[in-house]
Amino acid sequence: MTTTLQVHPFDARGISRRFRHAAIFGALDALEPGEAMRFINDHDPVPLLGQLQQRYGEGLEIAYRARETGNVVIDFVRMDAQAAEKQGSDCCGGCS
Repeated sequence: MTTTLQVHPFDARGISRRFRHAAIFGALDALEPGEAMRFINDHDPVPLLGQLQQRYGEGLEIAYRARETGNVVIDFVRMDAQAAEKQGSDCCGGCS
């Protein structure tokens, strides 16, 4: 059986820079496991990605859909505990 991923759009370009990170964290916290947020921005949010890895670890999958100047689209998928464990078990341990 194939399940369809429910994707919720989040266009950060319309949010004041001062509030962006708080809004993004709030939106991600509201996702259920198996849901995704499609993040749209005008720049690559590298510092934010580091914060997300620290906060969610293996519980969040990050997948770029577009990565060009002025147009960055990233899918953030909340993982359930079992999926996160399975994903983490594929690591050889050399990443740490």
